[in-house]
Amino acid sequence: MEDAKNIDEQIKKLEEEMVSPDFWSDKNKAQNVLRELAELKDKKEGKKGPRKYDKGNAMVTIISGAGGDDAEDFSAMLLSMYMKYANRKGWEVSFIHEHKNDHGGYRNVSIEIKNLTPKSPLLNKERGQGERSGPYGILKNESGVHRLVRISPFNAKKLRHTSFSLVEVLPKFSKLDEKDFIIPESDLKIEFAKSSGPGGQNVNKRETAVRIVHIPTNVSAHASGERSQEQNREVALSVLRAKIFKKAEAEQKSFEESMKISKGTDIEWGNQIRSYVLHPYKMVKDHRTGAETSNVDEVLGGDLDLFIEAEKNL
Repeated sequence: MEDAKNIDEQIKKLEEEMVSPDFWSDKNKAQNVLRELAELKDKKEGKKGPRKYDKGNAMVTIISGAGGDDAEDFSAMLLSMYMKYANRKGWEVSFIHEHKNDHGGYRNVSIEIKNLTPKSPLLNKERGQGERSGPYGILKNESGVHRLVRISPFNAKKLRHTSFSLVEVLPKFSKLDEKDFIIPESDLKIEFAKSSGPGGQNVNKRETAVRIVHIPTNVSAHASGERSQEQNREVALSVLRAKIFKKAEAEQKSFEESMKISKGTDIEWGNQIRSYVLHPYKMVKDHRTGAETSNVDEVLGGDLDLFIEAEKNL
């Protein structure tokens, strides 16, 4: 009982710090507070093994890097791969934000992946989801730079081309979880713009797209998938909280890939976590775990089990 009382007091003290106007004036200290608060709440709830948010839903963002049209096409390929993987798991996918080019590729795109049956352990086991049953817990180690080598479909000379895209996987907080990460309104810069892409006249004529910047950390989030400005604002805030959480978690674990994403990873050669080679031979190889296969088409078709299983040891 004494330990529980002590934990409650520590949690209360940290939460009081978070509402202070100058909480984010020291970024490192703020991230340490977020990390310590998450640890204390996990300890209070007696959580062991997978962290609190591992069984929750995920938000996946794909950003094109070096490679021009090829990189943007590669981002579309990665998006298709994760959507097909989600479909294999029986998960639901919805778009948060998308920035398409004229060739059907993506400069950047964000989706939310939801587990429709989170309270069905038997079904999760049958689908191979095991202990880390949520989309975030399963996909979180997909974060990092992905590399594609192929004959470019955009090059008239049919030359071999290397492209890079960055994948960022964030936890989707529930309303109850969001109170763990209080962000003062004064720390936010909110911008509005007209949405692009599908959605009807309402979306395209009104400024429904939202971009929110967390001024102390310069972390930003976009949302344009909803029909109203207010809905997109809520989605963007949720993404922003998750990004700030990811920074704190990355620092706690000294997780190099996650840290690179938070600090602005160069999306180019030397930083890749996985390579997809289509020419002169076929192979997908994860440079962290050593997992590899020549079944490139199956992997891009959503068969990620080999790599997801190997990532459990990261």
